[in-house]
Amino acid sequence: MNLDRVIAVRNTKTVYRDGDKCIKVFNDTYKKSEVLNEALNQSMVEETGINMPRLKEVLMIDGKWSIVSEYINGKTLAQMMEEEPEKKREYIEKLVDIQLDIHSRICPMLRKLKDKMNSKISQTDLNATTRYDLHTRLEGMPKHYKLCHGDFNPSNVIITEDGTPYIIDWAHATQGNASADAARTYLCFWLDGDIEGADMYLDIFCEKSNTAKQYVQKWMPIVAASQSVKGNAKEREFLLSWVDVVDYM
Repeated sequence: MNLDRVIAVRNTKTVYRDGDKCIKVFNDTYKKSEVLNEALNQSMVEETGINMPRLKEVLMIDGKWSIVSEYINGKTLAQMMEEEPEKKREYIEKLVDIQLDIHSRICPMLRKLKDKMNSKISQTDLNATTRYDLHTRLEGMPKHYKLCHGDFNPSNVIITEDGTPYIIDWAHATQGNASADAARTYLCFWLDGDIEGADMYLDIFCEKSNTAKQYVQKWMPIVAASQSVKGNAKEREFLLSWVDVVDYM
């Protein structure tokens, strides 16, 4: 397997292209269980019929766990927005349409979003009173069983030459409430420093899904807290600022 062509480098993994294969090689400190869980998520979501890279194999390369998938040739929506800023609204509308298609599907074997969020909130450094409040808010939110990507942002959507969208990176997929998934996407725009894009995204999502903006906003402190247990210190500080500053209840 040829690992000469690097296409992405992250804190915990390096992604390579070898012909029609995409090889994601995880650091040797990455847990085997998390690699296998990502591969399992990917294989389960494949069964919904969504356009996504097909899983080919899971193996060890030089002592590091790796996932081999189909390589999708195209540009991400993030690249397209950067190259054609005048079409930003058009591309965000496309992003929302793709996300709504995801939410229209079910994948009953995936982990439940509420269970994952409750676990993550318990792992935060927030004080006991704040954690209790977040757990209570979470339990009070309606239970849904829609397919949720968990990290849906313009960098995770590849558009091929013929205009076909492919969604990548299903490591955080769950089944749950679509508005929680939308809150996560909104925060992704903020983390990238694109506040205008965040607001545009939320307006379009709420309009196309017929969802009250206030309902998505109620999820934001919960989602921010659950996401704060990963990432760098700057990201954690930003996410935790959403927990206490604004009360959307």
